[in-house]
Amino acid sequence: MKKTQVMVYFSLFGDDFPIDEVTKSLGITPTLTYKKGDIIPRHNSLNSLQPHYRKETAWDLSSGYQESYDVTEQMDQVFVPLKNQAAVINQLKENYHLQCKFFIVIKMENGHSPGLYLDNEQVDFASKVKAGFDIDLYANPYNDSFDD
Repeated sequence: MKKTQVMVYFSLFGDDFPIDEVTKSLGITPTLTYKKGDIIPRHNSLNSLQPHYRKETAWDLSSGYQESYDVTEQMDQVFVPLKNQAAVINQLKENYHLQCKFFIVIKMENGHSPGLYLDNEQVDFASKVKAGFDIDLYANPYNDSFDD
């Protein structure tokens, strides 16, 4: 039986910027990076034969997908390394015209949903760096109960 999974990641993104300089400034190794113009890897479920290209450059720090019923666990894995870096992030944003955001992705299985709580320290940090929160929820299995 599949279990509910959670992934949290923080992304610094923009038109084009030196990823190595961001890594060096933060002193944190990203879990994923890509450059504007890179080909997006295809997944078997996609029907398109045409290649798709990245529209921006990004530096991401992610928890990866983990079985969880508490988003705080994954949030802390990403937040703790970043929490003292607000001034550095703001300088990088200014220097390279970047934006940043926290992404929270929840894959719920069989109606088992995790708790989602952001503490004051996390919200304060997000405010300091002007990071939004993008929350995606996927409920599996999905059964369409609408009549045609």
